[in-house]
Amino acid sequence: MMAGPPADMRAAASAAGSVLGADDVRLLTEVGFLAASHADAVRAKRIFGALAAARPHRAFPSVGLATAWLNAGRPDEAVAVLEQALVEDRDERDTLDSWRGLALQMAGRVDESRRLLQRVADADVPESGRALSDGARLARHLLGEPTAPAHTVPLPPSP
Repeated sequence: MMAGPPADMRAAASAAGSVLGADDVRLLTEVGFLAASHADAVRAKRIFGALAAARPHRAFPSVGLATAWLNAGRPDEAVAVLEQALVEDRDERDTLDSWRGLALQMAGRVDESRRLLQRVADADVPESGRALSDGARLARHLLGEPTAPAHTVPLPPSP
């Protein structure tokens, strides 16, 4: 999980996490991304820190805070946030790694970015029958690769 709010804030957020419904989390996420869009890393850190406590092991709080750092012109901080995030789900990890690849590019670490993005893109081989994760689609897009399997044939228009 990302480093962030003080222990008392994390405890309060953790307690609130059990009573926050999906609509509450969605609203707080929107407010957090509004702060991130204005490069307000201080407010974004508070909001996304609370969301990380309420929804541990999810990618979106780390992505939100990283977005604030990217918009503030501090990609190295974004990379650090994304590296420190703890997730177990493969799709969540793909999302974090793809965003980290973007942050690495913005930090001028192009070779490192390309290696990471290629690993994410290659991990979701379309022939496996598994749909590409959002993170794998993002990685492929950032690499300039097709995001749909090559064997996918568009359906003809309905009459």
